[in-house]
Amino acid sequence: MLVLAVDTATPAVTAGLVELEQAATQPQVRTLASRVTVDARAHNEVLTPQILACLEETGRTRTDIAAVVVGIGPGPFTGLRVGMATAAAFGDALGLPVHGVCSLDAIAAEAWPEVPGGDDAELLVVTDARRREVYWARYAGTGRVDGPSVLKPADLDSGEATAIAGSPSHVDFFDLPVLPVETPSPAGLVRCAASDLLGRVTPAPLVPLYLRRPDAVERSYQAVR
Repeated sequence: MLVLAVDTATPAVTAGLVELEQAATQPQVRTLASRVTVDARAHNEVLTPQILACLEETGRTRTDIAAVVVGIGPGPFTGLRVGMATAAAFGDALGLPVHGVCSLDAIAAEAWPEVPGGDDAELLVVTDARRREVYWARYAGTGRVDGPSVLKPADLDSGEATAIAGSPSHVDFFDLPVLPVETPSPAGLVRCAASDLLGRVTPAPLVPLYLRRPDAVERSYQAVR
């Protein structure tokens, strides 16, 4: 199954084509092509060209894609909606299911094999929420155990976390071993949706995880008499 994966919940604009197959013990995920541009202001300009570049690199066409997976945040309003709108547009144009996954979950899925501590391990994932805050969630072997939410780093209790992954500008606020997974990868996104994809589960409607109101708000004006 060929899956298109995109994420714009962080300053990284990510697109990739991933091959997903059912194996005897667990789903097998293989990245065929990926493009990442780190620029918080370039989401709208580069995402679709990145998708087309991945198709060209692999020699595939849009009709080869069987499903779409998109990160639904948490993330800033403007960037996040670009990825979700693009994924929805591809799905609508090609008649494909579009699965939304928490972008923090995708980071955790990629980083989890490197977490020290075995069965008692916990992983903290943080991304840039601006306003000197972070989006965060904690994970154990059973999956996400707390979050997602948004807090200032000084107010965030890392709990029993034995490692941290995510934004390179924010992981150093915590006295934890840092794992080298900074943003959601195409493979991580697909891993989060693998069981639903392989089971042909009808995806839920896409609902963005903003966690707070957008930075830009409509101004109200009072009539002058």
